[in-house]
Amino acid sequence: MISTTRSREVAEALETGKPVVALESTIITHGMPFPDNLAMARSVEALIRAEGAVPATIAVIDGVLHIGIEDAQAEALAQAKDPLKLSRADLAFAMARGLTGGTTVAATMMAAHMAGIAVFATGGIGGVHRGAETSFDVSADLEELARTPVTVVCAGAKAILDLPKTLEILETRGVPVIAFGQDGFPAFWSRDSGLTAPLRLDDVAAIAEFMAARTQLAAFGHGGMLIANPVPAADEIPLGEMSAVIERAVREAEEAGVSGKQVTPWLLARILDITGGKSLKTNVALVENNARLAAQIAVAHTAKQAGA
Repeated sequence: MISTTRSREVAEALETGKPVVALESTIITHGMPFPDNLAMARSVEALIRAEGAVPATIAVIDGVLHIGIEDAQAEALAQAKDPLKLSRADLAFAMARGLTGGTTVAATMMAAHMAGIAVFATGGIGGVHRGAETSFDVSADLEELARTPVTVVCAGAKAILDLPKTLEILETRGVPVIAFGQDGFPAFWSRDSGLTAPLRLDDVAAIAEFMAARTQLAAFGHGGMLIANPVPAADEIPLGEMSAVIERAVREAEEAGVSGKQVTPWLLARILDITGGKSLKTNVALVENNARLAAQIAVAHTAKQAGA
């Protein structure tokens, strides 16, 4: 029998109608080494609280799905040996087998929706991998966005992906992609991918209005919404500079025979090396930026619901 639990802070927030923001836990288990991963997790949670919302970091620990984790659990997760990286396909497996793992975008969306959390902050979503026309390598994140009604705040899709194809699949699956405060679709480390986002909104009140309208059409089976929030200008790596780095890393991955689930972590690690750590600094900045915006959206969404 599977088991789920909520932290005291999250349980109280959900029971009293306070705004809550879901957070994935792969940033802790697979994002960076200890103790940097723990410091990052605590910093993001603090930013959300500062904006008036409650953070709910989601993870599986010894088979139990946690909606919000306590400090001691976060520290244990940050030092876990060989934790799994959990998506829709293996979330229940880890729970049934009593295993520990960090949740990806897809698994976090599932858990957030189950708990009644409407807003989720992450770094960047997965998408269509380069060469997917022959490898069929497409992230489960896109399918989850199509089926699970959670608003996801990100800095676009990871720039190592095929961004035009990623946007095309999102459109085909009926997922609204909204650039926040600009027309261009952001490319994770860079503010603008050179692609125009399908939609644009400039303030959180408008996003809350859109969320409310989508909820009223829930009978039609709508899934999630994607808010593409560009990294702060002071922290970005310009697209031209980043494109050259990515092309080099992709070429080296092909030469090394890297494939399957190993491609993304291999590329991210290599990009970190090539940029001399600059990509990690930008990654931290964009995650924090997304957490702030997600908290503001959650507050506006809660206020909209209360006034409806």
